[in-house]
Amino acid sequence: MKNIFSDLPLDLKNEQFAELLRAKNIRIERIVSKGHTSPKTGWYDQEENEWVLVLQGAGTILFAENNQRVTLQQGDFFHIPAHAKHKVVWTDPEEFTVWLAMYYSVEDFSASE
Repeated sequence: MKNIFSDLPLDLKNEQFAELLRAKNIRIERIVSKGHTSPKTGWYDQEENEWVLVLQGAGTILFAENNQRVTLQQGDFFHIPAHAKHKVVWTDPEEFTVWLAMYYSVEDFSASE
């Protein structure tokens, strides 16, 4: 057994991505940020759906369509459809933001509100 909060880095110069599980149609990652954002240019445009949960800290995601901003606090989760262009524009600079991200194929699941 492992703990999602174990092995948090002492010094986080770069955002940390750790794959926790991979199967045929699903991938789960832990992402650790501390003041990190997406690259200034370009957008994430993923082939898969993404379901993301903030376990600790906070972060803001910007969507290209309509400049929509979604700020997630501890315990908040959000579904990002495949090909929804987005980027992380803010994470808490004072504490770790620990994200749990699940990536899956379009036909595999449906999200509940």
